[in-house]
Amino acid sequence: MERVNVGIIGLGQRGSGLTETILAIDEARIVAVSDVYEDRRDAEVARVEEKYGEKPRAYADYHDLLKDENVQAVLITAGWEEHIRIAIETMRAGKITAMEVGGAYSVEECWELVKTYETTGTPIMMMENCCYDRFELLGTALARAGKLGEIVHCHGAYAHDLRDEVTGGRVNRHYRLNNYMHRNCENYPTHELGPIAKVLGINRGNRMLSLVSVASKAAGLAEYVKSDKNPDKTLENVTFNQGDVVNTLIKCANGETISLKLDTTLPRYYSREFTLSGTKGLCVQESDMVFLEEKCNSHEFFETPDTIRKYLGNAKEYESEFLPDIWKNITDKDRELGHGGMDFLMFRDFFRRILEGKELPIDVYDAAAWMSISALSEQSIALGGAPVAVPDFTNGRWVKRSILDVVDFSYLKK
Repeated sequence: MERVNVGIIGLGQRGSGLTETILAIDEARIVAVSDVYEDRRDAEVARVEEKYGEKPRAYADYHDLLKDENVQAVLITAGWEEHIRIAIETMRAGKITAMEVGGAYSVEECWELVKTYETTGTPIMMMENCCYDRFELLGTALARAGKLGEIVHCHGAYAHDLRDEVTGGRVNRHYRLNNYMHRNCENYPTHELGPIAKVLGINRGNRMLSLVSVASKAAGLAEYVKSDKNPDKTLENVTFNQGDVVNTLIKCANGETISLKLDTTLPRYYSREFTLSGTKGLCVQESDMVFLEEKCNSHEFFETPDTIRKYLGNAKEYESEFLPDIWKNITDKDRELGHGGMDFLMFRDFFRRILEGKELPIDVYDAAAWMSISALSEQSIALGGAPVAVPDFTNGRWVKRSILDVVDFSYLKK
């Protein structure tokens, strides 16, 4: 089988995990790796050699990897602040680009990303794995089949207790720490926004117009670093700028609203809170629930809050008809390859599309628009929650661009 030769830039926690995912994909072959730390390079070289029987090339400087003519595609898994800059360089080098998620540091760098793509024509995809997850695709299928009616409002969150990971930044050579010390914004927007943007056709018949963001006080990390759980005692007197909870509200051209929540520095369970609210129904990831008007008795709308108990966990009832085949056919081994299988499904789709010459479904305009939310929310928060315009990175082409989902929903009956 024909394969795509891949180079990986950044071999920390995420890059190391994705090495295992890519090694399991027949359509790809890792031929080069790069990281500034020698121990990380050595570890990944050993893993790749164990799989293939030969060593990949290892580079301390990723610029040398970009000069490697054997590398066809590059996966960028460096720190957040490097993603866009390196992606610009990989496109200029003519390497098909897979860029890991994060938030932008300025709107200007988002424009430079777009202009580089339009100048070079080098294919690029943002690797937003949540667009491939089970419930998000089930909700999208219900929306595409018209079961939810006209979508009015969507909600998503990145709700994840990261206090240990953030404060362990220096110890573990991880990149979040400096962001939480110096920034105050919706710093990781794409997990919650990406699937919503696909449902609403953002950049494809719709776009985000403006946002407002507000942040709570920053108390969670300040308390955590004084506790016995803190892995880095040098942080005990550090001031953290990042608010514990950030709420962002976005207005879309077609009238919908989107609410996003960042909640990563307080004790809590993990949740993305993916929610679609339409004129005929509702789906809520957190309760694994689908509530369709056509399935309900009218008197239920007037009952007590206990009504929800009847619908909790009922999403599985809709999977046989609406869930895409990629989730029906997934194996237990695939599920072990990152985030319950969505990493495997995304990367397999990426490499297959490259080999088949197909359009990549999460493109440079999506990357720029979704990542820009970090920089724009930072502006809004600094201005006391003032509205901030969201740029149109398509320069008006959103009006005529057709919907492109990450899976084919043509099997649905409306």
